[in-house]
Amino acid sequence: MRLIHTAAEIEAFVEETKAAGQTIAFVPTMGALHDGHLTLVDLAWQKADFVVVSIFVNPKQFGANEDFDKYPRTLNEDAKLLETKNVDALFAPSVEEIYPPEGVREQRAGVVGSTFEGASRPGHFDGVLTVVGRLFDLVQPDVAIFGAKDAQQLFMIKKLAGALYNDTEIVTAPTHREPSGLALSSRNRYLSESQKTSATALYKALKTLRQPLSLTIEAARTLIDSTPETKLDYVAVVDPEIFRPVNDDFRGKALAIVAAKVGDTRLIDNLELELTEPNR
Repeated sequence: MRLIHTAAEIEAFVEETKAAGQTIAFVPTMGALHDGHLTLVDLAWQKADFVVVSIFVNPKQFGANEDFDKYPRTLNEDAKLLETKNVDALFAPSVEEIYPPEGVREQRAGVVGSTFEGASRPGHFDGVLTVVGRLFDLVQPDVAIFGAKDAQQLFMIKKLAGALYNDTEIVTAPTHREPSGLALSSRNRYLSESQKTSATALYKALKTLRQPLSLTIEAARTLIDSTPETKLDYVAVVDPEIFRPVNDDFRGKALAIVAAKVGDTRLIDNLELELTEPNR
């Protein structure tokens, strides 16, 4: 596995790979890798000849009071894990390589980017889309793999790719969960054992949602807020095509989303739903 730190070197690697007629699958991450990330790599190998993984903790997507400084950085351990998956290249750039003095193309998330996660974390999705665009420009992937857990992020990345990166297929990998139902996240390592138990309330709440939403969403809020050390940010059900809330009249495929703090750790999750008439 090649460990690459500079933009020039990843561009040379990509040029060499493309010249040989090989396709590239790309898995962008912020590191602190877990089994969920490794399933993304497994899926990447099904889609292309070469697999590139990036590890970059992106300052532009963290707010002033968020955990950028303490976000886990475990490059050596991550590299060893990726070697077991035969990854071809690990791109681990510095901030200066991603955001050089001459600047990069800034992206704007628009209206959807100001709701839910965007409402709680102003500017977050502008930062996410900007770094994804920069990484796509450097890696030029034929396929990029993203986890389903970050549903709102995935929605906007698909919009970005549709507008600017038509040659890159966006592939969604299912959320990987612990036996308790807790979605795997790099931030789970912040949780104590009791907090991990409390965190399962997010998934349990999502599984209770059905029509009539006005009643079941309220019950989900109560479930989460009554769980020790857990404070709800939002729980909602949205139309996955436009990422806007649906009401009691909606029927068909929907997406339940939730965010909450467990102790000092902010977690998100989501679950696909099929909304039908409520049982009478």
